[in-house]
Amino acid sequence: MSQHNIEQEFVTVTEQAALAAAHTMGIGDGRHSDKVAVEAMRRTLDDIDIAGRVVIGEGERDKAPMLYVGEEVGRYKGDDSARGIDIAVDPLEGTNLCATGAPGAVAVLAAAERGGLLHAPDTYMEKIVVGPTARGRVQLDAPVPENLRNIADAFKRSVEDLTVVVLERDRHQQLIADIRSAGARIRLIPDGDLSAGISAAVRGTGVHAVMGIGGAPEGVITAAAMRCLGGEIIARLVALDEEQKGRLNELGYRDLSKIYSTEELAQGNDIVFSMSGVTDGELLRGVRFFGGGSRTSTLFMSLAQGVIRFVETIHREDPTLPVMFR
Repeated sequence: MSQHNIEQEFVTVTEQAALAAAHTMGIGDGRHSDKVAVEAMRRTLDDIDIAGRVVIGEGERDKAPMLYVGEEVGRYKGDDSARGIDIAVDPLEGTNLCATGAPGAVAVLAAAERGGLLHAPDTYMEKIVVGPTARGRVQLDAPVPENLRNIADAFKRSVEDLTVVVLERDRHQQLIADIRSAGARIRLIPDGDLSAGISAAVRGTGVHAVMGIGGAPEGVITAAAMRCLGGEIIARLVALDEEQKGRLNELGYRDLSKIYSTEELAQGNDIVFSMSGVTDGELLRGVRFFGGGSRTSTLFMSLAQGVIRFVETIHREDPTLPVMFR
């Protein structure tokens, strides 16, 4: 399969998930929104000429009917002679955002050669995400004020000019207090630290860093994006309770002090990443419906090709009706 075809097909995968979710926007049922996005993504993946294996998905096989960890997808699934691809998906990041019509819901896929993505457990991860400008200037165990000073120095600004994104959770009360005490601004978000991390690596979004504890699978997908963007994520697995600690121990993650670099989370050399907007966000517009069809906005990146594309696609359902170009 050519690189061009892979690009087109993976863009289609996230577009179809975004379209399905967008039809449910604002109905107040996050589970249903997630369900239709998963079904659309799974259906589209099976139409691609790949031998894919889900390494990050909707959970374990006994808890997820499709796109579960270990599931094989693609037309060549089970074909040992075909080139294997590891796939990490989040068919709808921000289920509550979609359910309420709030900004920032996206459909995401990352892929790499076999072994190119860490098989992160479905637990939590402490993270710091910065863009290329501040890469190498932060440490996970450094005091918050020190990290903020280093980020500010990298941008040749003062700490007061920085904006840090943090998930609005009770566990972040001390982190929020430390950031405010240092003088930086905070953007609290209800969900979606993956797309927030990508915003930190793109100039013009007004986001300089993402800090705090979020999902471990999202951390790996963020790392795939950082490899393509030249940004950085440093992270450490976290158990918020004894059940999670037991789960991590069962999976062989016994050293919870280990800090993972971007390259350890996403070590592949042939990483591709696709993210389509469901609702309007910092980087992407959400799905727009018009009389004759719909329009999607997608960010596609390829590490091997060194390309970053913003893809606008018009999906025509009735060719007799006029097309919306805005």
